[in-house]
Amino acid sequence: MALQVGDIVEGKVTGIKPFGAFVSLPEGKTGLVHISEVSYEFVQDLSAVLEDGQTVSVKVLSIAPDGKIALSIKRTQPAPERGARPQGGGARPAHRPKREEKPRVWQPKPAAPQGEMSFEDMMARYKSRSEEKIADLKRVTENHRGGYSRRRG
Repeated sequence: MALQVGDIVEGKVTGIKPFGAFVSLPEGKTGLVHISEVSYEFVQDLSAVLEDGQTVSVKVLSIAPDGKIALSIKRTQPAPERGARPQGGGARPAHRPKREEKPRVWQPKPAAPQGEMSFEDMMARYKSRSEEKIADLKRVTENHRGGYSRRRG
């Protein structure tokens, strides 16, 4: 029987690498279980979850034309309930408050108080800020280029 995408088969772990585990399949074929496909929980170190020679149930995710077989262990197990947090490592830091359950909606920032400024005063303020920004930008670019005081020899 040839392997097909979607098949669930038994295999034996033959090698563990930082990125995943190689699994020996029926008919002498070998596939790779990427580290992200080992468990629904975060896996830092594969050797803590799998070991050489261990028999595992895997699902065939894809078979490339060049013969590479992508496998998954986690897809042979029932998915955790939505909202359920994995055990360990999922704790919220003490300094971070819990987010409200209602959805967040973007709100524009309130305009900075302008006081009782006339249009001319606002324009003069805008112009002076613009000139300051341009002067800062020129100073920075001149420093990067070496300024105008270079001597040519």
